[in-house]
Amino acid sequence: MSHRGTRVLRLDALARVEGEAALHLRVQEDTVTEARLRIYEPPRFFEAFLIGRAHTEPPDITARICGICPVAYQMSACQAIENACGVTVDGPLAELRRLLYCGEWIESHALHIHLLHAPDFLGRADAVELARDQRAAVERGLRIKQTGNAILEQLGGRPIHPVNVRVGGFYRTPAREELRPLAERLRQARDDALETVRWVAAFDFPDATSDHDLLALCDPGRYAIDSGTPTATAPHDRTPTPREFAVPDLEQHVHEEQVPHSTALTAALDGRRYLTGPLARYAINGRWLHPVAAEAARDAGLGDPLAGDVCDNPFRSIVVRAVEVVQAVEEALRIIREYEQPPRPALDVLPRKAVGTGATEAPRGLLYHRYALAEDGTLTAARIIPPTAQNQTAIEADVRRAVQACLNRLGPAADDEELTRLCERAIRNHDPCISCAAHFLDLTVERT
Repeated sequence: MSHRGTRVLRLDALARVEGEAALHLRVQEDTVTEARLRIYEPPRFFEAFLIGRAHTEPPDITARICGICPVAYQMSACQAIENACGVTVDGPLAELRRLLYCGEWIESHALHIHLLHAPDFLGRADAVELARDQRAAVERGLRIKQTGNAILEQLGGRPIHPVNVRVGGFYRTPAREELRPLAERLRQARDDALETVRWVAAFDFPDATSDHDLLALCDPGRYAIDSGTPTATAPHDRTPTPREFAVPDLEQHVHEEQVPHSTALTAALDGRRYLTGPLARYAINGRWLHPVAAEAARDAGLGDPLAGDVCDNPFRSIVVRAVEVVQAVEEALRIIREYEQPPRPALDVLPRKAVGTGATEAPRGLLYHRYALAEDGTLTAARIIPPTAQNQTAIEADVRRAVQACLNRLGPAADDEELTRLCERAIRNHDPCISCAAHFLDLTVERT
């Protein structure tokens, strides 16, 4: 089978990602000339659904955007509404929100590491096949995920799409003793999380380097999760001068546009391709990792995050996610240890005519909300910028680079099946959250 001439690879359904997407790759001779990530899910119109609703409703409505990271949508929505109404939630209520968010990081990262991503590195089709000879690892991942879900259930009322979150705080806050069982589970999860870092660090990683700009929240003194200032940097600038801007100014820097091949918008940061998510967070916030997480990062070969070392190999993002699980577990334990039940479960948030913004760090990256309210609190405008849309062009660039490196190494010997697996891996490095899907990949090859 000759590979000379032009060949087109179409990956019609990507497996082990949350959602439905396809990839179109064009190779002319031994050069990749085009890579398009095609998100073909129908538009879901959540922003339009919000228009005309009360200012108290976005946390519950936007949580339905995702079953894996609903807390991210709730927290960004709450922030935006409270910002519009001139209310700041702090103290124990803010800490409880951060604890809830830690639970989401734990369950989301554990899912991606063990069930979606690890099979790529171990030559297995999926987690079921992986469990046949690595049962202990898969069970460890499920235990970690269950711990994250337990936090969501305790604070949110149920493990998926929590219902206890409201603008201003919660409908009910737990007594101090109610959190003690969570602490016991988290201590077990810490051992499992550290073992997971050691497990993934031993995988065989392809050589790869990304050159995207990076964007993440920065919250000096602690690893950014639920608050911070949008901060951009370049991965190879050893003396970086981060570009910072206030959350309300984000839309002046992040510009979205529609492209013909995708139902999702794509984004550019000040006109440049960029990446948000674990690699960006680690580069911008690594110096504030908990000592246990920082030591795990060093032992895993990520360098010293306290000295500013970064990870620019997208295939090693699985290691960074594992370190972030350790970080979330340690942070959750700290919050529980210091927790005092607040006197009221929520602050009053009275509506007024205003525009408010909010941004938090979803497991897959920076998530931004903006709402405009009328005098009575009715929403008149809504804007949501999710991380996967922001990462779309960076994913395409990584796929193109990975396939080109393979062609440079193997030339015509690189067959379509091998290139297909490589493309899937390059995409899964970024844990795109499109929505739930469980298909395996169908490949069509056209040659001219």
